[in-house]
Amino acid sequence: MKLLFVIVAACLFTSPASSQISGYANFEIVESIPIETTLDNPGIRNTSEVWLEMINGAKRSLDIEQFYISDQKAEPLEAIISAIIEAGKRGVKVRIVVDARMYKTYPETVDRLGKHANTQTRVIDFGKLMNGVQHAKFFIVDNEQVFFGSQNFDWRALKHIHELGIRLHHPAAVKIYADVFDLDWNLAEKNDPSLIPSLLHQQSYPVPFTVVEAGNDTLIFSPIMSPKGLITDSTLWDERHIVNLIDKAKTDVMCQFLAYSPVNRDKSYYAELDNALRRAAARGVKVKMMVSDWEKDHPAVDHIKSLSLVPNIEVKFSVIPEWSGGYISYARVDHCKFLVVDGGSSWLGTSNWGKRIFL
Repeated sequence: MKLLFVIVAACLFTSPASSQISGYANFEIVESIPIETTLDNPGIRNTSEVWLEMINGAKRSLDIEQFYISDQKAEPLEAIISAIIEAGKRGVKVRIVVDARMYKTYPETVDRLGKHANTQTRVIDFGKLMNGVQHAKFFIVDNEQVFFGSQNFDWRALKHIHELGIRLHHPAAVKIYADVFDLDWNLAEKNDPSLIPSLLHQQSYPVPFTVVEAGNDTLIFSPIMSPKGLITDSTLWDERHIVNLIDKAKTDVMCQFLAYSPVNRDKSYYAELDNALRRAAARGVKVKMMVSDWEKDHPAVDHIKSLSLVPNIEVKFSVIPEWSGGYISYARVDHCKFLVVDGGSSWLGTSNWGKRIFL
């Protein structure tokens, strides 16, 4: 079965190689670090701090679209859940959308949130709508700023998983995310695929956007998304932009994912991204890829080995040591999803690289 993932939480950006993007006032890279590791970058704030700052600062609205929400008592996400509840109590309109399939596994926190003041929750069924799942991970505050990235609303993502995300304060760009949220919110009311033509309104956005910071550093970026059959601007389909970025590489390409495979679950072959990396290597670009050790199983590892045999391509597995407190399921892993080209252009999002993501 082919799965279609809605990846609205993605961004393509370029900047001078010397820019400290993590320190920009309106465009900030944010990380989650597994405890008991040395991965922490002191120049990058941690996810919990940024999420609390954004949610506690909400004045009018808080729109949250997540793959799922999984909380556990006395863990870091509990403070985030409490902040959402308090936002509703002070009059902020809170709307939450989660994926139907994952809601069956993790219903408790979503149901808990829906019982509080000014908070509505909906479950979107992409199995019915597009034969897939809702895989986005983003939230919008006051239609002025958005957070997106690899972080699920999961207590493990704040403490036991390596993640990267972006906090963006740019109302014109945030409108793109708000439009997609509104589309999914409306679809989630009935989960009726026959309503897609009446609810999906194609439009053009003034992309790319720019952020100018102190010292006249200029950051140029474009939100991009999938699947192309259910996005508000078809020109922002992410596969095309990512392939174009790789095809423009002159010296080096670096990329990291939880998972990478050119083979779909139905055994069909997906060549676009794999071929783009091979083309880059063939013209002398140094390609470095890192994937999690979860990809050591067949058939993914077979294709990774094949890619690593290409001259100018180097592939490594990342391994996060187990926690001293014992085994934690679905944790202790590199979950980041990003691409860096020639030290000045990047993509960061919620997508692992496989066919089911980019349809």
